[in-house]
Amino acid sequence: MTEKSTETKVAEAESAALKLAQLSDDERSAALNAIADAIIERSDEILEANERDVSEAEELLAAGEYSQALVDRLELSPSKLDSIAEMVRSVAAQDDPLGETQTARELDEDLELYKCTVPIGVIGTIFESRPDALVQIAALGLKSGNAVILKGGSEASHSNRVLFEIIREATSEMPDGWSQLIEARADVDALLDMDDAIDLLMPRGSSAFVEYIQDNTSIAVLGHTEGICHVYVDDAADLSMAADIAYDAKVQYPAVCNAVETLLVHESVAAEFLPKIAERYVDANVEMRGDEASRAIVDMEQAESDDWATEYGDLVVAVKVVDSLGEAIDHITTYGSKHTESIVTEDAERASRFMRSLDSASVFHNASTRFSDGYRFGLGAEVGISTGKIHARGPVGLEGLTTYQYYLEGDGQVVGTYAGADAKSFTHEDFDGSWTPGSLSDR
Repeated sequence: MTEKSTETKVAEAESAALKLAQLSDDERSAALNAIADAIIERSDEILEANERDVSEAEELLAAGEYSQALVDRLELSPSKLDSIAEMVRSVAAQDDPLGETQTARELDEDLELYKCTVPIGVIGTIFESRPDALVQIAALGLKSGNAVILKGGSEASHSNRVLFEIIREATSEMPDGWSQLIEARADVDALLDMDDAIDLLMPRGSSAFVEYIQDNTSIAVLGHTEGICHVYVDDAADLSMAADIAYDAKVQYPAVCNAVETLLVHESVAAEFLPKIAERYVDANVEMRGDEASRAIVDMEQAESDDWATEYGDLVVAVKVVDSLGEAIDHITTYGSKHTESIVTEDAERASRFMRSLDSASVFHNASTRFSDGYRFGLGAEVGISTGKIHARGPVGLEGLTTYQYYLEGDGQVVGTYAGADAKSFTHEDFDGSWTPGSLSDR
């Protein structure tokens, strides 16, 4: 069978999106549960394909072309597939994001305006080596009534093909073409020119790649270029808590964008805290790179200027001793990527100052940066993290995949009635109510 062109796939997705938006939440959620069931039933098939990807990636790792972090993100397991299926069911169980009346306003008697949530339309996604990202994006797209164009990395091609085919077959009752898989790099460039058909692009990958997407398309782009996250240990911190948080934020899963990359420590607690966290980091094979003040307390590598602006995605952490909360804030403002920051302190006023002084999408108090995640936020899953300020910020779940339309319900009104010397006045009164097609409020 001849492979469809990218243009054909996008056209099919565009047509499917209009039909998908008309389906009920029950229909979309049933399809999602069918995906979850199929992932479990065909787990052997998925793991076999993933084993091929991992084997090829390990060869490239040995040749110095891939990083260990990439291989770690790539690998699936039976427990991981269980988690993926649970994620899909979690998305299915979320409240319907569509048809929600955000505001209801009477313009005049029997003339009512409703602002209601609707899907964005066609969403193009380009994501990194994690094959579970394909399932997350497809699940959120389906629940929110959006058609999705899926472009995974070549390193996960076997896994992505099998997962896509499972999703396609499990959702045969959905509009044909609602999900599309593209694989060639040339297809990405083709997508960038389709501003008339694709409504949103969500790239997940390296800083250079996301910047390339942003610079070469007129389509709206939602994403982040880097995840340079910080944990600041204040002089009023519970140091046992601080050690647990700093350890979790780096070690629990170092390859992801919400892992901590720089640890900032107040000078008054550095001598007590740094040896404690260093011992735990050493046991976990974490390489520490510190400034002069840090190295005077604990033996570690010298941090260079580039380290403060580096997303390692690995078992490496930069360490800096600061003289105040203000210096910690200034450092994060200078070197951070507006992703996720955390302060550990028992002083509520300092926590408030820290959290309100930073421009990051997520700012935490006494918690690991690893909580910056759609599933952990109760969003079901996420299509990515946005560090911008327009439309959506932080983990982007169902709400971030919707926009709104205005519906006006009238009874023959015309604008001329409200213009001229004898113009009738608008009432412009908000009321509690939800839009129902073809009928006015019975208030």
